[in-house]
Amino acid sequence: MPHPYDTYDAPEVLDRREGPHGEVVLRRHGELLQIIANGCFLMDTSDGRSERLLVDAALNALDGRPEPGLLIGGLGVGFSLAHAAADSRWGGITVVEREHAIVDWHLRGPLSALSATALADPRTRVLETDLVTYLHETSDTYDALCLDIDNGPDWTVTDDNGGLYSMAGLADCARVLRPGGVLAVWSAQPSPEFERTLRNAGFRQVRTEEVPVARGVPDVVHLAVRPG
Repeated sequence: MPHPYDTYDAPEVLDRREGPHGEVVLRRHGELLQIIANGCFLMDTSDGRSERLLVDAALNALDGRPEPGLLIGGLGVGFSLAHAAADSRWGGITVVEREHAIVDWHLRGPLSALSATALADPRTRVLETDLVTYLHETSDTYDALCLDIDNGPDWTVTDDNGGLYSMAGLADCARVLRPGGVLAVWSAQPSPEFERTLRNAGFRQVRTEEVPVARGVPDVVHLAVRPG
C-alpha cells in the first residue's frame, strides 16, 4: 500500500502565524494535514496510533478507577482528545494548548473535522495557556496526565519545554496527579535517561511501550505512576 506522501509533491501552506513562541504553520500534503512549529515537524493526520495508545495506556494503568479525570498536554491535530472523548469511561477531559493558532484551526479551521465532536462533548474543556506554567500554578488535580507537546523528552519544540522533563518539572506533574495517578509521555524514540529521571522523581511502575510505525524507529509511550 503506498504511503500517503508517496504520490504528492510539495506541501501547501494553509496558514502561517507568528505567536509568542515563534512561527506555527498548518500545511496540507496530499490528503494529510501537518503542524510545523519553528521549522520543526510536530505531527500530522496520517495515523494517530501512538496518540490513541497514549490515552489508552493511561486509562488501563488506572485499573478501573471510576470516571477518572484526564489532563492532555497539547491539542495537536486532536487525535488524543478525540480518542478520549469517544470513551465513556473518562470523566472530565481538560486539554492545555499554548498556541492560539492550533486552537483556532480546531474551532474554525480544517482540523475541526477531527475534533468537532470531542470539543462539543460536555466533559471537554480547552485551556489556552502554557502547560509548564499551568502545572506549576494550578490547584486542579487529575487521575491521568498525557503529555504530547514535544517530539519527546530529548527533542523539545522550544527550549523552555525542557524543564518539564527535569526533576522539578516532574515534581509539578506529580503534584497535579491524585495518588495512584498515571503520567504518560509520548516520544519519537525511547529515552532511558528519562526513565531514570522518572524513578528519581519518585514515580513507580516506570515502563515504556512501543508503538509500531510503518517506517523508521517505533514511537514510544513512557508510563509512570504516582505513589498512592
